[in-house]
Amino acid sequence: MIRVRFAGGLLAVGMVAASVACAPTAERATNQMPPVAATVSPPPSETLSPLLEQALPNIKGKTFTSTIVNFPPTARATPHRHGNAFVYAYVLKGEVRSRLDGEPVRTYRQGENWVEQPGAHHVLTENTSRTQPAKLLVIFISDTGDKLKVDDRPK
Repeated sequence: MIRVRFAGGLLAVGMVAASVACAPTAERATNQMPPVAATVSPPPSETLSPLLEQALPNIKGKTFTSTIVNFPPTARATPHRHGNAFVYAYVLKGEVRSRLDGEPVRTYRQGENWVEQPGAHHVLTENTSRTQPAKLLVIFISDTGDKLKVDDRPK
C-alpha cells in the first residue's frame, strides 16, 4: 500500500512539472521571442590531389591521370560524369557508397574497386562514416585535354 501511495505521489509531481514546462511563458505569449530558424548545412565535399598526368605514348590522343580523392566524414560528391574517360576507382581507406545511373547502390570497402564506362552518370558517391575519412585512388584514361569531372548540378 505504501508503494502505491508513493507512486501516486510521483505521478502527481510529474504532472505538475509537465504542466509548468508546457505552459506558455510571458515571452512566448507576447511573441517577443525571436523565431528559431533551422539551418541545415550541406555535407562536405570531396577533394582531389592529382598524382600523375601523362599522355599515353602508344595511344595517340589519350591521357593517363591518377588522383587521390579524399572524403571527410559524411562527404558527398555532386552527381557528375567523367566525359569520355574510362575510370577505375580503388578504395584505399574507409567505406564509400556509390551508384551509377541504372545500377543499384553499392558500398565499397578498403581494398575493393569499381570501373565506370565512358559517359557513365555517377549519381551518388559518399563517405558512409560520420567520424572516419575515406580515400580513393582514381585512374582516368581520357581524351587528351578533356575535363575529368563535369558536375550535373542545375545552373
